[in-house]
Amino acid sequence: MKSERIIVVGGLNQDLVMRLPRRPSQGETIRGQSFGIFPGGKGNNQAIAAARAGGTVSLLGRVGNDAFGDMLLQTLQSDHVDASLIIKDAHQGTGVAMIFLSEDGDNIIGIDPRANGLLSVADVERAESAIASSRILLMQLEVPLDTVVAAAELAKRHGTLVMLNPAPAPEDGSLPAELLHHVDLIVANETEAKLLTGIDPADRPGAIEAGRALRDLGPRQVIITLGDSGALVIDDAAEPVFLPTYAVEAIDTTAAGDAFCGALAAAIARGSMLPEAVRVGCAAGALATTVLGAVPSLPQARQISGLMMTGQLRESRYAKSR
Repeated sequence: MKSERIIVVGGLNQDLVMRLPRRPSQGETIRGQSFGIFPGGKGNNQAIAAARAGGTVSLLGRVGNDAFGDMLLQTLQSDHVDASLIIKDAHQGTGVAMIFLSEDGDNIIGIDPRANGLLSVADVERAESAIASSRILLMQLEVPLDTVVAAAELAKRHGTLVMLNPAPAPEDGSLPAELLHHVDLIVANETEAKLLTGIDPADRPGAIEAGRALRDLGPRQVIITLGDSGALVIDDAAEPVFLPTYAVEAIDTTAAGDAFCGALAAAIARGSMLPEAVRVGCAAGALATTVLGAVPSLPQARQISGLMMTGQLRESRYAKSR
């Protein structure tokens, strides 16, 4: 008997963020305006998003045996994410992202995956019982691809639903068939969908064509997130459906996609049908744009349900013309 548990396999980073008045020229030093250290990484963000949306969540990943790793573990535990599967690497430090933000909205980001790059197939195999007993396996592409493939194959063997957010999408637009054939549900944004299919989902026909092309790669269910125009759902059992998102005052889109994926997984794990689960994801993603930062912006279940009950739907550029 499957529990409602979600197991996330993914990356964890500490984000080192400095605000600058402008982007420095080569060789120039500029005095920063502020500095902060924030938990990040798509695995970390999506696990917290799912837990805040009401899910029962475990996270499998690697951090270093260092202060950054300890900070990430404390953050997860404070959000009731089971961190017992996270491995402290004795040889590599915790993943780090160094982010420089300028007042005009420009940014420079450098990422060193460090311990994330050592999450192994053996680590996945040691977590077999946790994967087997979970209802959903949620993954991204911030850890080695062979590890992602192994986790998908193991989950499929045990009847666990495999959900993939192909981010960051490979630059050459290719993912191995042995991964995609084990994926039940793929959640891609417009950029990722275009990279993976070569089809631009910029309008209604293009989005449907890209969604169907993604489904033809293996997953039986496809979601393409469309920013402030909501999401497209393609399911073998139904016609393509465009679902609008909620009208909010957006100030920072960081982690909106992670909020969507985490809340979507939590809703599916509770037994929601896919269109209703996507509405939950849209509400979570919209709320995440109203708060600065990644983890601080991930909404709680009561906020999501509140927006769904009282919020106004935003007009979508993908709506059928009258």
